[in-house]
Amino acid sequence: MEINNDPSILHKKIENVSIKNNEDDEALKEVCREFESIFLQMMFKEMKNTVPEGGLIEKGTGTRIFEEMYTEELSKEIAKGNEGLGIGKMIYEQFKNGYVSW
Repeated sequence: MEINNDPSILHKKIENVSIKNNEDDEALKEVCREFESIFLQMMFKEMKNTVPEGGLIEKGTGTRIFEEMYTEELSKEIAKGNEGLGIGKMIYEQFKNGYVSW
């Protein structure tokens, strides 16, 4: 087995590792944001269930579907904002600092 002492090869390997770590880091951030979005969606849905339905006209299937889609998009936009509610950021920090392991 031949050992190559060329420093440029070592620099390329370090760059590849740091690029991979950055990609993994961004993927972890995205998953944490998605988790926050799902959490918010579930929270909004339960909050909506506490409000009694009323009015003269009963809601149709289309209205219910639209409201669910609206809640989903609203949750995504809140989580995607600067830091959302901060839940995604807290989860990311927990994973990043090694407090949570697989």
